[in-house]
This record gives sequence, structure tokens and C-alpha cells, in this order.
Amino acid sequence: MKFTESENIELKKSTAELKEGIISIAAILNKHGKGELYFGIKNNGIVVGQDVGDKTLRDVSQAISNHIEPKIYPEITKEKINNLYIIKVRFQGNDKPYFAYGRVYLRVADEDRQLSPKEIEKLILEKNIYQSKWDSEITEYTLFDVNDETVSGFIDQLISSGRIPVQNKNKENIFKKLGLISKNKLSFAAWHLFCDYQPVELQLAVFKNNDKTSFSDIKPPIKGNLFFLLETAIEYVLDKMNWRVEFSKDMKRHEIPEIPVAALREAIVNSFAHRDFHNPKSNEIAFFDNRIEIFNPGTFPPGLTPDNFIKGHERSHLRNPKIAEIFFYTRNIDRWGSGLQRIDKECRENKIKYSFQILSDGFLVTFYRPDFREKTREKTREKTREKIIEIIKNNPGVTIHEMATITGITIKGIEWQIAKLKQKGIIKRVGPAKGGHWVIVDDDVV
Repeated sequence: MKFTESENIELKKSTAELKEGIISIAAILNKHGKGELYFGIKNNGIVVGQDVGDKTLRDVSQAISNHIEPKIYPEITKEKINNLYIIKVRFQGNDKPYFAYGRVYLRVADEDRQLSPKEIEKLILEKNIYQSKWDSEITEYTLFDVNDETVSGFIDQLISSGRIPVQNKNKENIFKKLGLISKNKLSFAAWHLFCDYQPVELQLAVFKNNDKTSFSDIKPPIKGNLFFLLETAIEYVLDKMNWRVEFSKDMKRHEIPEIPVAALREAIVNSFAHRDFHNPKSNEIAFFDNRIEIFNPGTFPPGLTPDNFIKGHERSHLRNPKIAEIFFYTRNIDRWGSGLQRIDKECRENKIKYSFQILSDGFLVTFYRPDFREKTREKTREKTREKIIEIIKNNPGVTIHEMATITGITIKGIEWQIAKLKQKGIIKRVGPAKGGHWVIVDDDVV
């Protein structure tokens, strides 16, 4: 059995390093909420064993109880590996920050880093954000303050989604059923979702290059209710990104986006559902020559990375649970906690490069744009070659000048295409330039 230290596994040669082990427990709890500590294994993974009696296990248990706050109740066992005894400590806890010997540590790779007072404050704040239900608290706003058109569209979405039964279209009854109103006062979730006069902003821009020095389109900050901002953002992205046209064998026209619409939409919805509504920064969507960026002012759940959600089985951490619930009922969110997985799946299937970045002031999703111009040019070349083959089939004696006249392409262009077809072994010329004819060798691959 191979042991390796990691962000949630700590190895100690013996209980002589008990204090260091306790610090590692607290650091791992503050980063991941659970982990394992082994005594009797060197940090290079070699099992050396140690003497383990009932008193040894009690000493480990008491030391953890005495020196970690808030208290945890780990599973401490004596185990045998290769005829050598070790101690295994399995622990978990969700009441961070955890203190070891009066200090707070955080696991970074396989090391334990002591946090500064400012970092501890941030850890406590992030914990409170994800444990609170602030968006269910009541405001001073009433149903008279909502945008009726938005509410009407919302009710239609509820009915069509079928995720919650709707008996009638009475907005007060629906708001009560969904916990969006109490004693005629709207919750913060309802205020953000349906009222136009609120501080949330959306910024949209198309920049000329790969930086923000110049732009070809930029909008003034847009304010409004979340449903309006969501619709505005999606419409802007669909309008500004590149599309190409393909025709299927039955000659039906298909418009293909440069970035999968499902991935873009998921990123936009998540940017509103998970933003920090106490942060005055705007949601942003920015187009550059080589990428599309979607930013929201919302820190990532502490101790987690995007990979925890994409590759693991991490449950959704809802900063704004009521808002996320409403987006789920309207099918703007398919499943809680699946957004990053869906973006990853769509991009992998369509061979699109993307990245997730946890920033100090928010979360950034970047989609890297393929070179659509080259793809479009290649599609045009393919269509031209197909047309040339069709012309040759109908008239093997056709000349290059005649092909140019029929296709509307320059003589040099036809000559270039003919050279490519010859190079690929698709056609060949029989006889002299004058009086000869073309032969199609293989037109299966153009």
C-alpha cells in the first residue's frame, strides 16, 4: 500500500510529532473539512511503525480534544501494515475556522500555513455567507414594486417547466408558495429577481484586440431585475459571437456558434446565481479577439476548486439559496451543483478550450475562441472543390476558363483548386492541355 502526503492526508513518523499532527488536522479541516492523519509512516510514504497501546490511543484522543477548537470527534484506530502497527486518525468537521494551540492554519499542498488576523476574518466571513439564508430575509418592498411583465414571464416559465405545480396565475399566491413574500413584504431574493430599482449592474463590451485599450462596442452599465439582466446578457452574447453556416445533406441550413450556446448560457446563469450581492462590482461579459470572458463578483466556496465540482462529487454550495431555487424552478438551472460539469462537458465535446479562475474579487470563466475565419475559408474551399468535381462529371472536357466562368472564381483560384485535387489523387488529366479530358479517380474524399 502506497502512502502519499497531500492536501487532506498527513503522515508522521511517530507520536513524537503529535503537536505537528494536531496542527495538520486543523489546517486540513479549514481547507477541506475532512482528512486523515497517520502516525508510524514517514513523510516519504515508508511505513516504519510504532508502539501502539491503549494509552497511546488515549493520548492522541486527549491531545486532539484539548488543543483543537471547536472540538471534533475523530475516529482513531490501530492498524497493521506489513506486520507493523500504525495509528490512523480519520476526522471531519464543518465548523471552521478550527484553531490548533490558539492559532489558525490552512492546508496548502502538503504544508500547514498559519493565517493572519485578516485572513481569519475572511475565512469567517466566507463561512457565514455560505451558511446564511440572507436572500430569504424581508425587505421594505411590496408587490407594487415588482415589474409586472417580468413576473408574468416568470409565471409562464414556472408552468412550462413543470418543476412545481401552479394552480393559477395569481402572483401573490405564487410568491407566498415560493417563500418570496411575508406579511406583504418581498424577500431580498424577490427584490433582486423582480424589481427594476436595485444596485445590481451588468457591463457588456467588445474589445478590438486582446486587451482593453480600445473597443468596438461598449454599453453603459445596465441595471434591472435579474431576469431582465439574464435575458440581456444572453442576447448580447448570441449577437456578438461568430456563427458559421453549414448545410446538411438534405440542404437544410444550420447555424453553428463558435462557442457552444449551452456552455455560454450556463456560465451566464451561474454568474448571476452565485454572485455576491453585497459586493458593488458589476457582472461583466467581455469579448476579445481570442476569448470571451464572463466575470461575477462572487468568491468561490472556501477550500474548494472548480475541479472538486467537475471531477469529484462535491455538492452545490449556495451563496444565494432562494435565488438559485427560483432559477431551478424556471429551468435556468438544470441541477444544483452541475453547472461547471455541464460547461466542461460541452467544451470537451466541441473541442473548445476554456478556463476557470478564482480571483481575489470574483470568479472568471474564459472561453477561448476558435479561428472561425480559417474554418469558414476551408468550408468555402471544400464547396468549391465539390463544385469542380460536379462540373467535370457533367463535362470531362471542360476547360479551366470555363470552370472559372461557371463558378465565378478567378482562373488562378481554379488552378489552385485543381492542383489540390490532383495532389490528393481525386482527379487526373488525360491527354494534352488542349484536346484532353479530366478523369475522376476518387471523389469520396474532397
